[in-house]
Amino acid sequence: MILFQTMQSVILWSVLATIVLVWVGSKRSPLYAVKAFIQTLLRSRKFLISFISLVLILLVNKYELEFEQWLNAGWDFTPFIHQLEGQFVYHFQNIFNTPILTSILSVFYLVIFQALIISSLMVYVSTNQQGLATATCYAIMLNYLIALPFYLFVQVNEVWSYAPANVEFLMLHAFPTFEEQYRGFSGIDNCFPSLHTSISVTVALLASRSGNKRWMILTGVSAACIVFSIFYFGIHWLSDMIAGVALAAFASWAGLKLAKANSRNGVSLPYQAKG
Repeated sequence: MILFQTMQSVILWSVLATIVLVWVGSKRSPLYAVKAFIQTLLRSRKFLISFISLVLILLVNKYELEFEQWLNAGWDFTPFIHQLEGQFVYHFQNIFNTPILTSILSVFYLVIFQALIISSLMVYVSTNQQGLATATCYAIMLNYLIALPFYLFVQVNEVWSYAPANVEFLMLHAFPTFEEQYRGFSGIDNCFPSLHTSISVTVALLASRSGNKRWMILTGVSAACIVFSIFYFGIHWLSDMIAGVALAAFASWAGLKLAKANSRNGVSLPYQAKG
């Protein structure tokens, strides 16, 4: 079933998903969360700098494809990865392939993944956890900064695009113009490590430090579905996922350390919130 025709529809769904995630995760009105977010930006210079830095890195990331074409490194490790992993993704896809699952997972891959980032920040600032919001900014920045050199110099093509893998790109059943619209929006075509894995797991790991059980469950389930989807859609190799989890572990740890260091300059550290 086709769910998305344009990036505008993906963005609209992402906005709606963010509203729901903030409402459920913080148990606060989304309007209150927006107000708290703006107030935190105005009152905390460290959070403001970390948030602006994150936005700038995301903008730079959009031009990764152009950087890659300009560098023309030419080192393609895809055949080696396929030789190492065999037909894992092919068998995984064949076991689970159903139309309803394609629709559900496309929402997690395209919509929930994006919504998790901004909703995390709003949940934390609206529950007086500015330190955790700052840690999230640092951690996501680290995900992109560490992954970028791999995307530029370690060429690993997506599984579906490598003919010997014999894998179908199931995303096209839900979003037929994915290649023309989403690819240009994300600015990434290499897949090692998996940023969908690393960022969703990073968000879940940081949520585990919040003491907010509802948010922990939401982010944990979302991360599990997103990781499942990268194999289901035939996008990532198993090694991409393993590297993504390792990157998430480091980025979340480092983000917390950096936020703790900044707490000396007026940024609140996470407290143990109730349920």
